[in-house]
Amino acid sequence: MTGTSVHPGTVDRLRANTARAGVRLNDDDLARIAASTYLSNVDTFSRVVARVPSDTIPDFLKEWRDHRPVEALPASDDTDAAPDATDPLDPFAPLSVVAAAIASGKVSPVALTELMLERIGQYDSALNAYQLVLPDAARAAAREAEQEIAAGRYRGPFHGVPVAMKDLLAMAGLPTTAGSKVLADWVPDEDAEAVRRFKEAGAVIIGKTRMSEFAYSPASNNAHYGATRNPWHRERDTGGSSSGSAAAVAAGLAYAALGSDTGCSIRTPSALRGLVGLKPTHGRISLAGAITLSWSLDHLGPMVRSVRDAALVLNLLAGYDPRDSRTRRGATPDFTAGLERAEGVRGLRIGAVRDDGSPNGPPEAEATAAWEAGLSALREAGAEIVDLALPELEDLRVVGSAIINQEALTYHEPTLRDRPQDLGQFPRDRLMVGYAYGPNAVVQAQQMRAMLRARFDRLWESLDLLSTPALAYGAPPLGEPRSNTRYSIPFNALGWPAIVVPTGLTGDGLPLSTQLIGRPWDEATVLRAARAVERYGPWGRRQPAGF
Repeated sequence: MTGTSVHPGTVDRLRANTARAGVRLNDDDLARIAASTYLSNVDTFSRVVARVPSDTIPDFLKEWRDHRPVEALPASDDTDAAPDATDPLDPFAPLSVVAAAIASGKVSPVALTELMLERIGQYDSALNAYQLVLPDAARAAAREAEQEIAAGRYRGPFHGVPVAMKDLLAMAGLPTTAGSKVLADWVPDEDAEAVRRFKEAGAVIIGKTRMSEFAYSPASNNAHYGATRNPWHRERDTGGSSSGSAAAVAAGLAYAALGSDTGCSIRTPSALRGLVGLKPTHGRISLAGAITLSWSLDHLGPMVRSVRDAALVLNLLAGYDPRDSRTRRGATPDFTAGLERAEGVRGLRIGAVRDDGSPNGPPEAEATAAWEAGLSALREAGAEIVDLALPELEDLRVVGSAIINQEALTYHEPTLRDRPQDLGQFPRDRLMVGYAYGPNAVVQAQQMRAMLRARFDRLWESLDLLSTPALAYGAPPLGEPRSNTRYSIPFNALGWPAIVVPTGLTGDGLPLSTQLIGRPWDEATVLRAARAVERYGPWGRRQPAGF
């Protein structure tokens, strides 16, 4: 859509509201934004919320944390089944394999850390996965872990394992840029809660990873620090915004990494790199110390090589944090329990979304074929697949995009007003679009979200899970930040847990994935189904060539 099809009032509102906020918008900026696709969501949003009765109670008045949890199944005899046999010094080994080898003394944290640092030195100049590498701190942490384990003080499955953190997570004494020049000189004095938990578990944090500026892009573009290249094809995009985290794990430069997901940013990069990417329930993992994009849609989660690895990371990070009011009190389940149960997903009813209401038509044939392979694996494991149409997903996409835009603009308005030259053009233009929304947009979005949440909650009366393709197409060429959020952002708007599992390849040999979505707080069922896809699906242990 070009500027000629955008309602003139939308452009006028953009001009007037930026002036009122003291934000400079010159004629070139206005023409570029009006000629882009950014304003189309504003007009679509106006049409969507016109259907909302004005007396609807907004979604932000719902007590999200009181939603009834669904806990994990109790463990059965085969819950602790051994992970797939793999050389622990294989840089592509799953975290669970490496952890078992460390615990048994078969491999040392120092050897693993040196392996990762050597590989980062060899490959990262071509990939641009790391914002900051921490060789001295990593070696010190590895030596400490090795000594503790030798002395019988083993802390658990992350002890001595090299991992990476997305650069929007604060680390005390180290720069945290969030991919922006704006924060290039910010050195926090306190760790993010997720970082603290990894350190407490004895993990070796080997570095901080590249990201799209302020996490506001579905691609790996970054005007300040450069794009991150896809290990499967270096002229293809990695997806955003957790670009570096996914590239590091996919290329064997870390055994696990953390990403954030506001509209797609764990799942898209994971799906484009053949990884497992989990967005837990909103509020399951603390965001304290993480630079925000959208307070009500942000999530943290793992980007890893196996479903068991995702469950291990969730075990570590899930739980209440007094620094983050979005987290919930009470005990959390063991998310590894039940992954290997003999009955698996037998008898589960899984809704396969055949119609998501998108005006862009069906996904590309290769993406559909990969999804069908995931559904076939679930059928083989004993699940019942129920075809359904959910055209309201498109409304959720529109509303979710509007919420992100309004919340991000609130957070970044001082920068737009005082330091616009320090923002890259891509995020600056997207933030400016927030001024084009009407005066009631914030509340209208929350009213529409409340209506849609009520409709979607009723799905769980007859279904156990939902499934969609992870993406509508494979990795685009580098430098083309195509939106790939149609199957992801609706579930940020709902706050539901979702996971992507690799299930196929494009004709060019690039990964494609299946997405599974569960009811709130029921990551256990999501993980169990993902493990069935992993076990019965076609993927196996593939990895990019040349590493």
